[in-house]
Amino acid sequence: QVQLVESGGGLVQAGGSLRLSCAASGTSGSIFSIYAMGWYRQAPGKQREWLARITSSGRTNYLDSVKGRFTISRDNAKNTAYLQMNSLKPEDTAVYYCNAQLLQYDYWGQGTQVTVSS
Repeated sequence: QVQLVESGGGLVQAGGSLRLSCAASGTSGSIFSIYAMGWYRQAPGKQREWLARITSSGRTNYLDSVKGRFTISRDNAKNTAYLQMNSLKPEDTAVYYCNAQLLQYDYWGQGTQVTVSS
């Protein structure tokens, strides 16, 4: 069982930056390294939206609307994934979730709130 804990959310002005972290526990670094890690968000009244993914080999993919502003990364030695968010907009306001996926295994964190003021 993998537990994921997000942190780094908060209130920021439009144009600002935040870095979210997703710390995994319940697994060793060697196991964490083979999970694909993803970031999602859910705004009030909207469905959860996929944002970015990084594979075990480090290949990344992004939702078009965040490409160039958000960067996903991982540090397998620290069992942690990150989402660097720059040039934030009010429409980026949401609860942000990380996800770990490997075959049939799919784990979620509890989310961290990001609020971007105009």
